[in-house]
Amino acid sequence: MMDAGGFWQAADGVGRAVALLLLGMSIVSWGLIGWKAWLLRRAQRGLVEALPVFWAAPDWATGRAQVQALDPDGLLLPLLDASQAHEPAGSLAQQGPAEARLTRALRGALQQAVARLQAGQVVLASIGATAPFVGLLGTVWGIQQALVGLSGAGALTIDRIAGPVGEALLMTAAGLIVAIPAVLAYNVLGKRVAACEAALEGLAHDLRAWALARA
Repeated sequence: MMDAGGFWQAADGVGRAVALLLLGMSIVSWGLIGWKAWLLRRAQRGLVEALPVFWAAPDWATGRAQVQALDPDGLLLPLLDASQAHEPAGSLAQQGPAEARLTRALRGALQQAVARLQAGQVVLASIGATAPFVGLLGTVWGIQQALVGLSGAGALTIDRIAGPVGEALLMTAAGLIVAIPAVLAYNVLGKRVAACEAALEGLAHDLRAWALARA
Protein backbone atom coordinates (compact mmCIF):
# COMPACT_ATOMS: atom_id res chain seq x y z
CA MET A 1 0.00 0.00 0.00
CA MET A 2 1.51 3.32 -1.07
CA ASP A 3 1.68 6.35 1.20
CA ALA A 4 -0.16 9.63 0.59
CA GLY A 5 2.66 11.04 -1.51
CA GLY A 6 2.82 7.94 -3.67
CA PHE A 7 -0.97 7.91 -4.03
CA TRP A 8 -0.90 11.53 -5.19
CA GLN A 9 1.83 10.82 -7.72
CA ALA A 10 -0.01 7.79 -9.08
CA ALA A 11 -3.40 9.53 -9.34
CA ASP A 12 -4.50 11.17 -12.56
CA GLY A 13 -6.27 14.52 -12.90
CA VAL A 14 -9.68 13.22 -11.88
CA GLY A 15 -8.32 11.42 -8.82
CA ARG A 16 -6.43 14.51 -7.70
CA ALA A 17 -9.47 16.72 -8.26
CA VAL A 18 -11.60 14.42 -6.09
CA ALA A 19 -8.94 14.37 -3.38
CA LEU A 20 -8.66 18.16 -3.39
CA LEU A 21 -12.44 18.50 -3.29
CA LEU A 22 -12.66 16.22 -0.26
CA LEU A 23 -9.85 18.14 1.42
CA GLY A 24 -11.64 21.43 0.79
CA MET A 25 -14.92 20.04 2.10
CA SER A 26 -13.17 18.83 5.24
CA ILE A 27 -11.57 22.22 5.87
CA VAL A 28 -14.87 24.04 5.37
CA SER A 29 -16.71 21.54 7.55
CA TRP A 30 -14.32 21.77 10.49
CA GLY A 31 -14.16 25.55 10.18
CA LEU A 32 -17.95 25.77 10.36
CA ILE A 33 -18.11 23.31 13.25
CA GLY A 34 -15.67 25.34 15.31
CA TRP A 35 -17.27 28.69 14.49
CA LYS A 36 -20.85 27.55 15.09
CA ALA A 37 -20.00 25.74 18.32
CA TRP A 38 -18.45 28.94 19.63
CA LEU A 39 -21.31 31.12 18.36
CA LEU A 40 -24.09 28.95 19.77
CA ARG A 41 -22.36 28.47 23.11
CA ARG A 42 -22.07 32.23 23.49
CA ALA A 43 -25.63 32.78 22.26
CA GLN A 44 -27.07 30.29 24.74
CA ARG A 45 -25.12 31.84 27.58
CA GLY A 46 -26.29 35.30 26.57
CA LEU A 47 -29.92 34.22 26.44
CA VAL A 48 -29.76 32.56 29.84
CA GLU A 49 -28.16 35.61 31.43
CA ALA A 50 -29.94 38.42 29.61
CA LEU A 51 -33.60 37.42 29.73
CA PRO A 52 -34.01 37.37 33.54
CA VAL A 53 -32.05 40.63 33.80
CA PHE A 54 -34.30 42.34 31.26
CA TRP A 55 -37.56 41.40 32.92
CA ALA A 56 -36.17 42.35 36.33
CA ALA A 57 -35.20 45.84 35.14
CA PRO A 58 -37.17 48.79 36.56
CA ASP A 59 -37.78 50.40 33.16
CA TRP A 60 -37.35 49.82 29.42
CA ALA A 61 -34.20 51.87 28.95
CA THR A 62 -32.40 50.16 31.82
CA GLY A 63 -33.48 46.72 30.65
CA ARG A 64 -32.33 47.39 27.09
CA ALA A 65 -28.95 48.67 28.25
CA GLN A 66 -28.41 45.60 30.42
CA VAL A 67 -29.39 43.27 27.59
CA GLN A 68 -27.01 45.05 25.23
CA ALA A 69 -24.15 44.33 27.62
CA LEU A 70 -25.09 40.65 27.88
CA ASP A 71 -26.00 40.06 24.23
CA PRO A 72 -22.75 40.34 22.23
CA ASP A 73 -24.29 38.67 19.17
CA GLY A 74 -27.21 41.09 18.98
CA LEU A 75 -29.91 38.42 18.99
CA LEU A 76 -32.18 40.02 21.57
CA LEU A 77 -31.88 43.72 20.80
CA PRO A 78 -33.69 43.51 17.42
CA LEU A 79 -36.65 41.89 19.15
CA LEU A 80 -36.69 44.50 21.90
CA ASP A 81 -36.52 47.32 19.37
CA ALA A 82 -39.16 45.70 17.17
CA SER A 83 -41.64 45.76 20.03
CA GLN A 84 -41.22 49.55 20.15
CA ALA A 85 -40.91 50.19 16.41
CA HIS A 86 -43.13 52.70 14.64
CA GLU A 87 -44.12 52.38 11.00
CA PRO A 88 -43.57 55.34 8.63
CA ALA A 89 -46.53 57.72 8.64
CA GLY A 90 -48.85 57.24 5.70
CA SER A 91 -47.57 53.78 4.81
CA LEU A 92 -49.83 50.76 4.39
CA ALA A 93 -48.16 49.15 7.38
CA GLN A 94 -48.93 52.17 9.55
CA GLN A 95 -52.59 52.09 8.55
CA GLY A 96 -53.07 48.53 9.81
CA PRO A 97 -54.17 47.49 13.29
CA ALA A 98 -51.60 48.01 16.04
CA GLU A 99 -51.62 44.31 16.88
CA ALA A 100 -50.83 43.36 13.29
CA ARG A 101 -48.02 45.94 13.08
CA LEU A 102 -46.48 44.62 16.27
CA THR A 103 -46.73 41.01 15.15
CA ARG A 104 -45.13 41.81 11.80
CA ALA A 105 -42.23 43.69 13.37
CA LEU A 106 -41.52 40.96 15.90
CA ARG A 107 -41.78 38.25 13.25
CA GLY A 108 -39.25 40.04 11.05
CA ALA A 109 -36.80 40.49 13.92
CA LEU A 110 -37.22 36.87 14.97
CA GLN A 111 -36.59 35.60 11.45
CA GLN A 112 -33.38 37.63 11.22
CA ALA A 113 -32.11 36.28 14.54
CA VAL A 114 -32.94 32.68 13.62
CA ALA A 115 -31.27 33.09 10.22
CA ARG A 116 -28.07 34.15 11.97
CA LEU A 117 -28.20 31.11 14.24
CA GLN A 118 -28.84 28.76 11.31
CA ALA A 119 -26.01 30.14 9.16
CA GLY A 120 -23.82 27.32 7.92
CA GLN A 121 -26.24 24.52 8.73
CA VAL A 122 -27.12 23.98 5.08
CA VAL A 123 -23.43 23.76 4.19
CA LEU A 124 -22.81 21.13 6.88
CA ALA A 125 -25.83 19.14 5.70
CA SER A 126 -24.67 19.34 2.10
CA ILE A 127 -21.16 18.19 2.96
CA GLY A 128 -22.49 15.33 5.04
CA ALA A 129 -24.79 14.23 2.22
CA THR A 130 -22.41 14.56 -0.72
CA ALA A 131 -18.95 13.69 0.64
CA PRO A 132 -19.55 9.90 0.56
CA PHE A 133 -20.61 10.12 -3.08
CA VAL A 134 -17.60 12.24 -3.95
CA GLY A 135 -15.38 9.61 -2.34
CA LEU A 136 -17.27 6.86 -4.16
CA LEU A 137 -16.70 8.67 -7.43
CA GLY A 138 -12.98 8.67 -6.71
CA THR A 139 -13.08 4.97 -5.91
CA VAL A 140 -14.97 4.03 -9.06
CA TRP A 141 -12.65 6.09 -11.19
CA GLY A 142 -9.57 4.70 -9.47
CA ILE A 143 -10.73 1.09 -9.93
CA GLN A 144 -11.53 1.72 -13.57
CA GLN A 145 -8.12 3.24 -14.18
CA ALA A 146 -6.39 0.44 -12.31
CA LEU A 147 -8.17 -2.24 -14.30
CA VAL A 148 -7.36 -0.50 -17.56
CA GLY A 149 -3.72 -0.37 -16.55
CA LEU A 150 -3.68 -4.05 -15.62
CA SER A 151 -5.56 -5.24 -18.70
CA GLY A 152 -2.48 -5.18 -20.90
CA ALA A 153 -0.07 -6.49 -18.31
CA GLY A 154 -0.58 -10.22 -18.85
CA ALA A 155 -2.35 -12.65 -16.57
CA LEU A 156 -4.25 -11.06 -13.69
CA THR A 157 -3.97 -12.44 -10.18
CA ILE A 158 -5.68 -11.45 -6.96
CA ASP A 159 -2.44 -10.00 -5.66
CA ARG A 160 -2.04 -7.70 -8.64
CA ILE A 161 -5.64 -6.53 -8.41
CA ALA A 162 -5.87 -6.14 -4.63
CA GLY A 163 -3.27 -3.38 -4.41
CA PRO A 164 -4.76 -0.89 -6.90
CA VAL A 165 -8.33 -1.63 -5.81
CA GLY A 166 -7.42 -1.20 -2.16
CA GLU A 167 -5.81 2.13 -2.92
CA ALA A 168 -8.87 3.27 -4.84
CA LEU A 169 -11.10 2.33 -1.89
CA LEU A 170 -9.22 4.88 0.19
CA MET A 171 -11.26 7.55 -1.58
CA THR A 172 -14.48 6.05 -0.23
CA ALA A 173 -13.00 5.99 3.26
CA ALA A 174 -11.91 9.62 2.85
CA GLY A 175 -15.45 10.58 1.84
CA LEU A 176 -16.85 8.94 4.95
CA ILE A 177 -14.22 10.59 7.15
CA VAL A 178 -15.34 13.96 5.81
CA ALA A 179 -19.07 13.22 6.00
CA ILE A 180 -19.42 11.67 9.45
CA PRO A 181 -18.22 14.70 11.50
CA ALA A 182 -20.35 17.01 9.35
CA VAL A 183 -23.50 14.94 9.93
CA LEU A 184 -22.88 14.59 13.67
CA ALA A 185 -22.16 18.31 14.01
CA TYR A 186 -25.28 19.19 12.02
CA ASN A 187 -27.44 17.19 14.42
CA VAL A 188 -25.78 18.42 17.61
CA LEU A 189 -25.65 22.05 16.52
CA GLY A 190 -29.20 21.81 15.20
CA LYS A 191 -30.41 21.01 18.72
CA ARG A 192 -28.61 24.07 20.06
CA VAL A 193 -30.13 26.23 17.34
CA ALA A 194 -33.58 24.89 18.20
CA ALA A 195 -33.04 25.68 21.90
CA CYS A 196 -32.01 29.26 21.11
CA GLU A 197 -34.90 29.63 18.68
CA ALA A 198 -37.37 28.47 21.33
CA ALA A 199 -36.02 31.05 23.77
CA LEU A 200 -36.28 33.81 21.16
CA GLU A 201 -39.82 32.78 20.23
CA GLY A 202 -40.76 32.89 23.90
CA LEU A 203 -39.32 36.38 24.22
CA ALA A 204 -41.19 37.55 21.11
CA HIS A 205 -44.45 36.19 22.54
CA ASP A 206 -43.85 37.89 25.91
CA LEU A 207 -42.89 41.19 24.28
CA ARG A 208 -46.02 41.12 22.17
CA ALA A 209 -48.22 40.54 25.20
CA TRP A 210 -46.38 43.23 27.16
CA ALA A 211 -46.62 45.82 24.38
CA LEU A 212 -50.31 45.14 23.74
CA ALA A 213 -51.08 45.43 27.43
CA ARG A 214 -49.50 48.87 27.50
CA ALA A 215 -51.17 50.05 24.30
